[in-house]
Amino acid sequence: GLAATGGHTNMENFITGYPGHEHEMRAAMLEVLGKEKYDYFFDRFLDYFFTAADAKFFASVGLNCIRIPMNHRYFMDDLNPSVIKPEGFKLVDRIVELCAAENIYTILDMHSFPGGQNQGWHSDSGLHRATFWEYRDLQDRATNMWVEIAKYYAGNTWIAGYNPMNEPADPQHHNLQAWYRRVEKAIREVDPHHILFLDGNTYSMDFTGFKEVLPNCVYAIHDYATMGFPAGQPYKGTSEQKDILRTQYERKVEFMREHKVPIWNGEFGPVYASPDETNHEQINQQRYNLLGEQLSVYKQDQIHWSIWLYKDIGFQGMVYTNPHSPYMRLLQPFFAKKKRLGLEKWGRDDTHVKHIYEPLIQHLKEEIPERFQRRRYPHHWGLEGHVHRVVREMLVSELLTYEYASYFEGKTMEELDEPAASFKLENCLKRDGLNDILQGDAGISK
Repeated sequence: GLAATGGHTNMENFITGYPGHEHEMRAAMLEVLGKEKYDYFFDRFLDYFFTAADAKFFASVGLNCIRIPMNHRYFMDDLNPSVIKPEGFKLVDRIVELCAAENIYTILDMHSFPGGQNQGWHSDSGLHRATFWEYRDLQDRATNMWVEIAKYYAGNTWIAGYNPMNEPADPQHHNLQAWYRRVEKAIREVDPHHILFLDGNTYSMDFTGFKEVLPNCVYAIHDYATMGFPAGQPYKGTSEQKDILRTQYERKVEFMREHKVPIWNGEFGPVYASPDETNHEQINQQRYNLLGEQLSVYKQDQIHWSIWLYKDIGFQGMVYTNPHSPYMRLLQPFFAKKKRLGLEKWGRDDTHVKHIYEPLIQHLKEEIPERFQRRRYPHHWGLEGHVHRVVREMLVSELLTYEYASYFEGKTMEELDEPAASFKLENCLKRDGLNDILQGDAGISK
């Protein structure tokens, strides 16, 4: 079993609380804090978020491997793309070494790409198009970056392998295949031994465009269940619901079965209701039951999995920031506003803004001929999903990024250290219900 340190070396809005995209948030923070304080705050955040104590806790829950999601900007400046930056290696080395000391392996996952490899917030492009697939030079830059990373880590046996691209979403399907072929060959020339974990297309869910199996590669699905999210049906454990979980999984792994190659479930996991929500205990019990059922599906196939995610501000993590910590107290009014506006795709609650967006979507449905409404890829988002992506997750979020940053205005070094230290394990709370399930699955009794 694995978990992922999401929100750390690739930050995400719902994980640490800012709106929109990491690079926009960082630009706003730099403007407010100035270079020296900006560097100080983010260095402290990165240090505190994952320490030796975190690696020890991981081991205690029976997890033997960690997936490290990385932002390409640590390795490459988009305005100076031919120079590979040492910061990336410094950051990753630290995590790999802390984990190795606890006999934990790591998988390096590139989570963001120049131009965006998907249309989601987590690729940190700020766009609603995956332009990575439209420019060969962006693809070549990414390949070169991986060659340098593979060269550097070639002899490192604590790294279980490389996950070259998180959740690709190539509208044409064949550009992804071509890039996988090129990057596999390029990596193997400098590092013949590490396993590559290759995600399916359309957010690691679709292998229909995959024609061939590359050598020494494991194919990866992401297996989120809508029943684990606020918008989905509550999970009651009916045989019908269990069938849905099994069918969804089977559809994703058809390719691996056909070609007799190993399966890796690189991400899955429900989200949890916070104590201020009605029936939060009942909701969370349903989510734990759902998780348990998913694990039993994977157990039958003996597949390896990595749960998303390890640490956040209370939505999904195995551990999360204390609501009374300096970071949470500082940003409380902003988090409340963000929730009220339903800004993020994950855990969105539209109670307060339904009356604003529904007429807009209705208007578009009336004016755009029905046969064109689902033309935009990813098609399963529908017209609604694309409207929310552009209007809320991009435009509104980007503008509110400045408000998020304004909470840090005029803070001294010491005053910046406190919110960053809110992410230290000793200052966090543990989600026991979740950790008990993971421990049980690992065969470790409490």
